[in-house]
Amino acid sequence: MSHRKIAVVITARPSYSRVKTVLRAIKDHPNLELQLIVAASALLERYGSAVNYIENDGFSIAAKVFNVLEGENLTAAAKTTGIGILELSTVFDNLKPDIVVTVADRFETMATAIAASYMNIPLAHVQGGEVTGNIDEKVRHAITKLADYHFVASEDAKIRVLKLGEEVDSVFNTGCPSIDIAKAIVQTKTLPFDPYQRYGGVGSTPDLTKGYVVVMQHPVTTEYKDSRRHVEETLAVVSQLTLPVLWFWPNVDAGADGTSSGIRSYREYHELKHVHFFKNMKGDDFLNLLNHAHCLIGNSSVGIRECAYLGVPVVNIGTRQNRRERGQNVIDVPYKSDAIYRAIQQQIKIRKTSKSLVYGDGNAGVAIANHLSDVPLKFHKTIAY
Repeated sequence: MSHRKIAVVITARPSYSRVKTVLRAIKDHPNLELQLIVAASALLERYGSAVNYIENDGFSIAAKVFNVLEGENLTAAAKTTGIGILELSTVFDNLKPDIVVTVADRFETMATAIAASYMNIPLAHVQGGEVTGNIDEKVRHAITKLADYHFVASEDAKIRVLKLGEEVDSVFNTGCPSIDIAKAIVQTKTLPFDPYQRYGGVGSTPDLTKGYVVVMQHPVTTEYKDSRRHVEETLAVVSQLTLPVLWFWPNVDAGADGTSSGIRSYREYHELKHVHFFKNMKGDDFLNLLNHAHCLIGNSSVGIRECAYLGVPVVNIGTRQNRRERGQNVIDVPYKSDAIYRAIQQQIKIRKTSKSLVYGDGNAGVAIANHLSDVPLKFHKTIAY
């Protein structure tokens, strides 16, 4: 049997951890050839340069696509997507993959889906069918309609994709590949590395041995003009905490400038002796860090997804994860400092919640690779009703 060429496009730091086990399973599969394409903010140092972690993990990169337009506003996001379509079309023409895989719902992934679809290349979508706020909601369902195969992370997501008119034999509930990584680290009893030594960062270096919290807050593209005010509410609360705080820089989204400038300005006028800032971490290290944290604060999907499996308490702020399926580990709060503070105090006392399998049991990577090896190659479909 000839090898199928599977082109997987990684466009941002969270996309890599979302499909790392899929990449490994494709690479190890006897009938598949991995063509890894790294694009957009995954290549940029200011957002943690995820490409370095990809290469250090032993993956060969078939192509790099520099397509991020500076500005961190709505116009820049639209133009970045347009440049991505142009560049990825050339890459696909050169590599001639049998199937293209696009990941989740970040705005840049639309370029992957459009380029593959217009070039009659079968398209597989990982993590379709979910519900959130942000531009992600539109992007995710648009990609579902462009995609030929759907590897969803939950049963509700599968039902939703089928309601969008997709054929039942093209929709597979594999679970979320990032849960595979969580499964591998869940048994660690203590944090197995020193985050300051391994990842540097800036700010104070408080002692973590008696516990800490993690903050990861991104802008909401549909509310991007308010991103600075949103993060200032969180900063006001974090400044009052006595536990050490490990804060991660935001994604490259419209409004990221407001989030970043809000953090920088606050640091200029307030002494944060218990706060340290990081750009990025390897996926397994980040999940280890979360697994031993008292609480995650912010609006990252990792709080809804991986933290549900790990049983890590989460304070989810605002609308970015609106209506996304979740376990019992999440408290939802508005952009109000008093509500955020009360929720943090409540979650810190819990320490751990019961583990949820809403996003799978940790075997998604191999399942997706196996499907990619034997699904019929197709790039034409008709709505199923």
